Amino acid sequence: MIMVSMPGAESLRRRAQQVRARRPVRGVLVSLAGLLGRPVFNQAGAGIGQLVDVVCRWAGEPYPPVTGLVVKIGRRRAYVPAEVVDRIEPTAVRLRSARLDLRDFQVRGGEVRLAHDVLDHQMVDTDGVRVIRASDLYLSEMDAMWRLVGAEVGLRVLARRIGPARWRARPAPDKVIDWSAIQALGGSDQEGAAARQVRLRTPNAALTALRPAELADLLAELGREPRNELLEMVQPGAAADALEEMESSELESLLREAPTGQAAALLAQMEPDEAVDALRELPEGERDRLLAAVPAEQADRLRGLLGYDESSAGGVMTPVLVTATQTDTVGVVVHRLRAQADHAGELDAICVVDPEGRLIDDVTTLELLLADSGTPIGQLVGAPWPVTVAPDTPLREVVEQFIDARRQSVVVVDDEHRPVGRILADDLVDALVPDRGRFRIFPLVP
Repeated sequence: MIMVSMPGAESLRRRAQQVRARRPVRGVLVSLAGLLGRPVFNQAGAGIGQLVDVVCRWAGEPYPPVTGLVVKIGRRRAYVPAEVVDRIEPTAVRLRSARLDLRDFQVRGGEVRLAHDVLDHQMVDTDGVRVIRASDLYLSEMDAMWRLVGAEVGLRVLARRIGPARWRARPAPDKVIDWSAIQALGGSDQEGAAARQVRLRTPNAALTALRPAELADLLAELGREPRNELLEMVQPGAAADALEEMESSELESLLREAPTGQAAALLAQMEPDEAVDALRELPEGERDRLLAAVPAEQADRLRGLLGYDESSAGGVMTPVLVTATQTDTVGVVVHRLRAQADHAGELDAICVVDPEGRLIDDVTTLELLLADSGTPIGQLVGAPWPVTVAPDTPLREVVEQFIDARRQSVVVVDDEHRPVGRILADDLVDALVPDRGRFRIFPLVP
């Protein structure tokens, strides 16, 4: 199991919401670690067995309700429904009935065992944006129902668990992470698909506010199964942005371990130049497997980029371009730009071409913004003229072109002077500064 925390621009608003959500939590916090192995008493006060686990239902609620207990009675592990539980105390459980169903316990759809499936498993704390392991879990009574309300981490908790039994029932509430800030992930095979589907349908809202770099750090720390599940919870575009922020070794591991369809979908969402950088890190067999699962048009584009030397202009360019003829109006071109909104970071200008597709000029998006929508693009053509390089131009020369022209980008053109890609300034920064770039590391000397 796994959970997640997060600061950021939305943190104040979210924390205010969390404070309101926490107000119903009242009474004593009961430590799960302290409760395990404790006696269970029936209505008459007679001991009937020992508590083995607490069962909760995942239903998208901030505080999952307790639906039952697993009690060891002789050699059996029986299920005790929450309806017959009278009190849960720090050192004992008391029932309101003497009648029990002594059938062996089995996990039901949508339920998890806290000790077996959550305790000591990875989690993500969305307030702290970190992967944690729950060293202890806490229960509290809310609205006449026992619920899972918090998790605790740290070595002191583990020391308390292996110490004398009297220590285990002493929670430290100031170190408890509110469960409403936690996203559970993973779980055991016995948990079943139902609980997993609930998590996928109702993930913690804080996940949508994570910055790409924050999500990338979380993905790098998670194990294989919880990582794949977290990727399914976030929007494909957000997941792709996070992959672009990952270190090459971490991304290689993620793509190799993710299901083929999921990995291919993520590659298709990434910027082409970033996806190619990721593919270069994979063995040829793994690369071919993923490309076979990517939509044909995108796969062809990626294969074309892979054909360029990675230390050349073609190896770092993005093939995402918006083109226009001189007779197109500004309004028409703006509409084309809107259609490429997912690639906004790659488009600082539009290529003006002649009827044969040869480059005439490179008009910046700022020039478009300042012009009337009915203005023909031809009226915006003029000096300063675009800086162009060939796909096989060494990066050293591309750098010199940037320095001389002081442009934000240069256009990559083929032998017929038709635009095939664009190199942005940040692409060169990534390529030339190893501790800044995620993938492109070349031993270039100015």
